[in-house]
Parts: sequence; structure tokens; C-alpha cells
Amino acid sequence: MTHKIGIVGTGNISAAYLKIARELALFEVRAVTDLDLGRAQAQAAEYGTQAMTRGDLLADPEIVAVVNLTPPAAHAEVSLAALRAGKHVYSEKPLAVEREDGRAILREAEERGLRVGCAPDTFLGAGLQTGRELLDAGIIGRPVAATAFFMGSGPEAWHPSPDFFYQPGAGPLFDMGPYYLTALINMLGGVTRVGGSAVKAFEERVVGSGARQGERIRVNTPTHVTAQLGFGGGQAATFIASFDTPASELPRIEIYGTEGTLSLPDPNTFGGPLRLRRRGDEEWETVDLTRPFQDNARGIGLADMLDAISRGTPHRASGELAFHVLDVMHTILEAAEQERTLTPTSHAERPEALPAQPAWFRGTPAGAPGA
Repeated sequence: MTHKIGIVGTGNISAAYLKIARELALFEVRAVTDLDLGRAQAQAAEYGTQAMTRGDLLADPEIVAVVNLTPPAAHAEVSLAALRAGKHVYSEKPLAVEREDGRAILREAEERGLRVGCAPDTFLGAGLQTGRELLDAGIIGRPVAATAFFMGSGPEAWHPSPDFFYQPGAGPLFDMGPYYLTALINMLGGVTRVGGSAVKAFEERVVGSGARQGERIRVNTPTHVTAQLGFGGGQAATFIASFDTPASELPRIEIYGTEGTLSLPDPNTFGGPLRLRRRGDEEWETVDLTRPFQDNARGIGLADMLDAISRGTPHRASGELAFHVLDVMHTILEAAEQERTLTPTSHAERPEALPAQPAWFRGTPAGAPGA
């Protein structure tokens, strides 16, 4: 079955969804829309679809799901409008900026019998799914602990309008945290306790490129966040998200087990490298990836959701998982402010591993997009 979808928001990320639609042939982009209708028309012409107003897109009876690619501050409003129009929703991360908006989205969907999915779906890619396969096979024994580090100096050096990165609901935690936290939950399960600290190095940042080069912008959110996370299986993790580190040699994510260590790839990507070092080994081993989708395959979470709707089964990049990530991020900042350990208000299970031959992929893993 080919599902017809509509895309709201035709910024840079929309191209990835339009490309994966062609490659998978599971869903068809019937229409796109944007506040800048001219931009939507240009995107539609390039990818062989049509531009509509948002109202017309939501009213189109052939469109079964809406992909919400608007800026984070608009996620809740757009997702709720789509649900109220009777459409399933798949949103870019985060699910919403505020917890209550995230709850409202899930509540609306449940009341209407609709699905909500949410990026990131990078945890379904070849690198993290091969790592999950090794972990589940016991290759490092019982997982005991983990570390996860996003270390950067901030986007103002290259982004022409970086203001929103430094406002509440953004910063390194909300911008990049969903990739790292989703990857950890995929490996270890839901977060059950949270401690944290949050600071900022600068009160102002300087725009480094574009027409606004040299302009100063205010920093209104923490830019170096450290979290101590506990998981339901008893594992402990340290997570740092920073825009205050000019250089770092820390790994992206490592999982430490009783019999070895897994070094996982950048969770903002779909591929490797994936490395393993067993107890007693003197060198790291680079592991061949056994799963499909090594390159940019944003949209496979949407494909999995649409297939799950047809089958009546759970989907993996779910709204519940995304809400748990949102809840954990807010809990980290609250724990930092209160200087104590807190318990998230939500719970999430590990998503089911993606099969080596997904039901919605009509081919062989070697022929998958990004393989």
C-alpha cells in the first residue's frame, strides 16, 4: 500500500523526506506547504508534487498523514491541527517545546485513534541497530554503564541566524539531546532517575557569517549541560551536551558491559563507525554493519509508522518515546536548578529492534537506501 502524505514546512530537512519517499515507494508526497508558499512551490516542482495552502493540505481526504517539519516552537500547534483534521502525524524533533504541549498531542491522538511518530529515527540506522544487535546478543556481557557526549562550540560560527539556538527550548540539550537520549533509550530502556547541572559560558554570542556577521545575540538558556541518568535495568550514564567546548577528544557514546565496551557512532547519523573491545583485547575492533540504512535515511521512522498503521502493530519512533525524551530533558534542567535527583514523570520501553529485513522494505538489505 502506498500511503499519501503531506509535508508542512519545506526547509532544508524536507529534501531528505522527499528523497526517501522516492527510494522506498511506501509513501507518496501528495502535497507540501510552507508559510513561504513560493518556497513550497519550488520544492514541489523539484520533486514532482504540488504546493498547497496549509488549510487545503489538511482538508485533502487523500492525505492520511502529515509530516511536521516546522520550527520547534510551531510543532505543537501544527501537530494538533493535523490530528484535529483526522491525520496521523510524524514530527521532526522535539515532539514539542513544553511538556504540556507534548501531552496534549498524545492525548488528542489517543482520543481520535490516530498515530504520532517523531524524529529522530537515526537509531533505526545501520550503526545503532548493529550495535543494538551486538548488545542484545550479549557480546559485552551485562550492560552496566554508559557515557554520551555532544561537545561543540555553538552554531553561530556558521549559521546566519543562530538566535533560536540560544533561547529556552533550544540550546545544546534540546537541539542535540534528542539524538543522544533516544540512542541511549534504544540501548538501555527508559530513564528512571535524573541529576543534572547547567551553566553557560557567555552572556552573548557573536554571529560569525551571513548578513548579520558581527551582531551580538543574547544567550537565554544553558549552553553546557551535564546529566547523571539512571535506567530501569540499573545502568548509570553520564551525558553532556555543550556549546561551550572549542575542542574535545571524548567519544560520542560508549556502552560498558561486564565483558567489553561498545563504542557507538554519532547518533545524528545512520552509519558507523561502530567499534568493539572485549575484555582482554589490546586493540579496538571495527565492526561491519549488518543492517540497512547507513547513509542519510531520514524518514525511515515515518515509513515504519505507516507500515505499522496498516498492520495494527506498534511503531518504533513513537510519540511516547519522543515525549519521554522531552520529559527527561526538562527533568535534567529542573534537577540542575533544584540541585537534587528527580524522577521523570513519564516512562518508555526500549523500542523493538528493527529487523534486518524490514517488512516495509521491498528488497534486500544490501539494496536499501543508504546501504
